[in-house]
Amino acid sequence: MAATLALRMGGKEARVDIVVPDLGEVGEVRLVRWLVAAGEEIESGQAVAEVEAEKAVFVVESPARGVLDQMTVAVGQTARPGDVIARLREG
Repeated sequence: MAATLALRMGGKEARVDIVVPDLGEVGEVRLVRWLVAAGEEIESGQAVAEVEAEKAVFVVESPARGVLDQMTVAVGQTARPGDVIARLREG
């Protein structure tokens, strides 16, 4: 899974984007449910969300350890591979 690391300006805190992984020829997915809540501490590789494409459900994992800071896609909304669905603070 790809993750984008962005350092906050003037600070030492790092933010990591959680993105929809490349699912082959799948062009769009729908967020089925969040498996964690905002503010929750999560581990690298932990399942954070489920997305559905063409009747198959896939798990999205966190690329890093940290605190889930922001969910950018709501349940029921669609996203494409590579789209950011959440952000976490590393730490």
